[in-house]
Amino acid sequence: MKNEKTAKVAWAGEDLQFRGMLGSGYQFDLSSSASEAGGGSPMEFLLAGVAGCTAMDVISILQKMRQNVQEFFVEISGVRAEEHPKVYTEVDITYVVRGESINEDNVARAIELSENIYCSASQMFHRSGTKINTHYRIEEVV
Repeated sequence: MKNEKTAKVAWAGEDLQFRGMLGSGYQFDLSSSASEAGGGSPMEFLLAGVAGCTAMDVISILQKMRQNVQEFFVEISGVRAEEHPKVYTEVDITYVVRGESINEDNVARAIELSENIYCSASQMFHRSGTKINTHYRIEEVV
């Protein structure tokens, strides 16, 4: 059985505005660029997909390692090529883990496992030659 995912986008009838729907039923708005009102750009959604994929992996791994994480988020930014196709050439990912007595080695290992084994979205960037710069920050909560 195939592990198939689906999505559909439909033109909203004006400019480059689209309405998207994922196979799960989630709906969202798309526009041609971040400067246009009415939705995120497809390239922004690619970044969000990578951030979401690796975030889910890392928090799951940290929970299995019994780390006392109270807040966790991933920030991502990307630089695109000047010429078409304007693919991402470099991406910066920063993981921020807030909690009590978080083990730095565990955070580094969770990120490594996500980026090199589990996160299919970041693997797509790796395999296309996109340079990925990874950073993390641990903030102690008392």
